[in-house]
Amino acid sequence: MSTRRLRSEDYNDYSSTDVTPEGSPPGGMNGFAHPESYQRFGETNGTTWYQTLIHLLKGNIGTGLLGLPLAVKNAGILLGPVSLLVMGIVAVHCMGILVKCAHHFCHRFQKQFLDYGGTVVYGLESTPSTWLRTHAIWGRRVVGLFLIVTQLGFCCVYFVFLADNLKQVVSAANGTTNDCTPNRTVVMTPTMDSRLYMLSLLPFVVLLTFIQNLKVLSVFSMLANVAMFISLIMIYQYIVRDIPDPSKLPLAAAWKTYPLFFGTAIFSFEGIGVVLPLENKMKNPRQFPVILYVGMTVVTILYISLSVLGYLRFGADIQASITLNLPNCWLYQAVKLLFSFGIFFTYAVQFYVPAEIIIPPLVARVSERWGWVVNLLLRVALVSVTCVLAILIPRLDLVISLVGSISSSALALIFPPLLEIATYYTEGIHPLVVAKDIAISLFGFVGFVVGTYEALVELIAPATTVVNGTSVMVQ
Repeated sequence: MSTRRLRSEDYNDYSSTDVTPEGSPPGGMNGFAHPESYQRFGETNGTTWYQTLIHLLKGNIGTGLLGLPLAVKNAGILLGPVSLLVMGIVAVHCMGILVKCAHHFCHRFQKQFLDYGGTVVYGLESTPSTWLRTHAIWGRRVVGLFLIVTQLGFCCVYFVFLADNLKQVVSAANGTTNDCTPNRTVVMTPTMDSRLYMLSLLPFVVLLTFIQNLKVLSVFSMLANVAMFISLIMIYQYIVRDIPDPSKLPLAAAWKTYPLFFGTAIFSFEGIGVVLPLENKMKNPRQFPVILYVGMTVVTILYISLSVLGYLRFGADIQASITLNLPNCWLYQAVKLLFSFGIFFTYAVQFYVPAEIIIPPLVARVSERWGWVVNLLLRVALVSVTCVLAILIPRLDLVISLVGSISSSALALIFPPLLEIATYYTEGIHPLVVAKDIAISLFGFVGFVVGTYEALVELIAPATTVVNGTSVMVQ
């Protein structure tokens, strides 16, 4: 995934996931006499339905996809895919709610465009509660906070992913051949701890984040997407072969591991930040609902197919990233390195979001002479924080589950239904809609609490009980 920055006249939007060097939309604030007349950008600058669909797919497909086979193991071969389907439907419904509420306020207040935070602010100002109206600005701040946590969480995941895959490639380097037989035994050469790999990667990642030009970042984003697309094709063609008898796999796993499934699944579906900027950028925004449902259907099918096939192929031996289960032959070692190459460059475009939210206000406090120094120092500090957090939690499955449970559940499941209630409560909203929204938010909140708790319990568990960690290599 990558990072888009789109601007309007009143604010900066950092909630999407594709880098482009676009500037402010042309024209004024007119053209909104009716909600169906949305034409935010002119025909010249707008994106086509095909381009929007590609960006939507890119914004939802990332490292969480590779952890879904283990997530299905934590839920069960039947309960897992069924839960993924239900979660996908609910996540897409919440995306639709966010778009609908943004349309409502754009029409009501004649705004050219509203981002996630701005929509929440107007939603709180529309409630009958005086306290919520006077504190509405906190809606933008809370959304911004969760966006920062989510994006920095992605960066932590990238550190762990890179370290685990590089460690496995280096450990098997002496025994790597052209023989890709699944049951071939490879003697792993002892190598340094994965935490030391993270520290070794730190200087290179810091240098990468010094690149602040959007055009350059968009090139890196394209290279990363190509690398990961090729890797996914190679992964699929391997896991569909020689699938063993699935009868021994449990239909439903123990309830204690299901919260870990929830965190990983919602981490994967957390693409809600990309929705409003993409809808805004289209030539014909009225086509966006169809694109949203088509795109997310493709994403859900991809998630379910890879997670089920991966678990069927590797069974109880499935690891936190399916790349770690690939044979240690040159072909699949190249796949691991290729995907790692894509993740490395994706770090820069994901880092762009929190950097642009946190750094400019702090740089503005110092003189122009020292501004560039403070800018670079803050970038070093932020990257170092993500590296330290990754070192403290060196298990890829738990990092993904924690990020998903803490921040992704809030942005994707908890906030949108509550926003719908706040938006339409004073104008009249059906009690069944209120009940539905409360049920979705409660589902997200329970997942937030229980998922975070179970992930933390796994973290403090004795090392001898860790069976899903990426440090355990099963060949």
